[in-house]
Amino acid sequence: MLLAHRYAELRASARVHERALFPARRTPSELELQARWFAGDFGRQFRSVAGEDVEIVQFGTWNRAAGPDFSDAVVRLNSGDPIRGAIEFDLADRSWETHGHSTNATFDDAVLHVFVQQSNRTFFTRTRSNRNVTQVRVDPETLPDSFSANVPLARPGRCQAPLKDLSEEQLRCILDAASQFRLQRKAARLRNIVENHGRDEALFQEIAAALGYKENKLAFTLLAQRLPLGFLRKQGEDAEALLFGLAGFLGAPDLGVYAGETRGYVRKLWDRWWPHRAGMQRLVLPATLWRLSGTRPLNHPQRRLAALAALTKAWPSLLRSLAQKTAKSAQEFFLNLRHPFWNFHYTLASEPASTEMALIGESRVADILANVLLPLFLAEGHDIWTAYEILPARLSNRRLETGATRLFGGDPRRPLFTKTIAHQQGLLQIYEDFCLQDNSDCAQCPFPEQMLKWK
Repeated sequence: MLLAHRYAELRASARVHERALFPARRTPSELELQARWFAGDFGRQFRSVAGEDVEIVQFGTWNRAAGPDFSDAVVRLNSGDPIRGAIEFDLADRSWETHGHSTNATFDDAVLHVFVQQSNRTFFTRTRSNRNVTQVRVDPETLPDSFSANVPLARPGRCQAPLKDLSEEQLRCILDAASQFRLQRKAARLRNIVENHGRDEALFQEIAAALGYKENKLAFTLLAQRLPLGFLRKQGEDAEALLFGLAGFLGAPDLGVYAGETRGYVRKLWDRWWPHRAGMQRLVLPATLWRLSGTRPLNHPQRRLAALAALTKAWPSLLRSLAQKTAKSAQEFFLNLRHPFWNFHYTLASEPASTEMALIGESRVADILANVLLPLFLAEGHDIWTAYEILPARLSNRRLETGATRLFGGDPRRPLFTKTIAHQQGLLQIYEDFCLQDNSDCAQCPFPEQMLKWK
């Protein structure tokens, strides 16, 4: 992918160092930051507050009981011997004291305290035995991307002038370059998650995030992290109930609110969730985390959750389809996933549909291919660009339309450059690298001049 290298050079030489035009960046929640930490997005190598070299050997697992956020983690200090223990992640360094961790026995084996906001005064993260726990500060500004973004629409940018004078072939070349660059970054991120959690867990977490789409991506990521694939596979028929229970969709045992087939289905879920409920109560997602309004009925998170459960059960079949390293075999697998209840229901409260519905539709399968499977194949050394560049675009969104408006304005060729997922991704990369980094309302953005030099 030589074009990706060329785009990287363009991006580096034309990097805008001024404050962004839209500086009101969304502040991630503590849950989101914990999920990003667990995925390895902050990295594995750190410098502690005291100046020690800190390496995360193993990120551990989400703690299902009271105590630190992650248990059974392994860290290495100053290249010494590995140390096993727990990791606590807080927004502020002072939370160690204000939350009572220093006097809580469940924090006695903590080996690392990760925080975001550093106070003016020094805080010692002591255990009950006065053992100091290493502190590491992380900066959300260093994250490669975010779980969601709300970017206002904009008027056409100055770059539309040079772009409209370029040939269709030149424009495709520019979008291909940016798309290849973005694809390589996705592959690098997946490679990092594979190194941290293994191939199957990385796949499971990223597919879960894709099933959550933009509205519930964080919630699905947390579920996949707190209920790892290996754990779910061992639970057999309880796996689906655990997913619905931890999601908070089985909070009330009153079956009287359900009718007919739904009552029997929920009763089975509840009976299987009940034995696990007390031990996992701490990990149940808060209701406020879910975004249920504004989503199409087919995309309701309960249906997506059922798809994740079906995927867990059919995991060996998924791996066999992926062994062929083709988009077609993976697509056939996802489109053929079935669930006796959810192929005919939108939500737990809805009436049965008159016709069968796909558990995972074509647009969501295309998203999984573009953002998970093909980047994974690339990370594993396979040439996938030919398959990637012909994937048809199934959906658009506000962010994409904003980028298209800024770059192409009223150019009649504009629809030609948003027909494939590859070109959509390339357009988004250019928009993020230039439009969102510019504080001059286009006046000083270097992208238009760079395009005049593109051959």
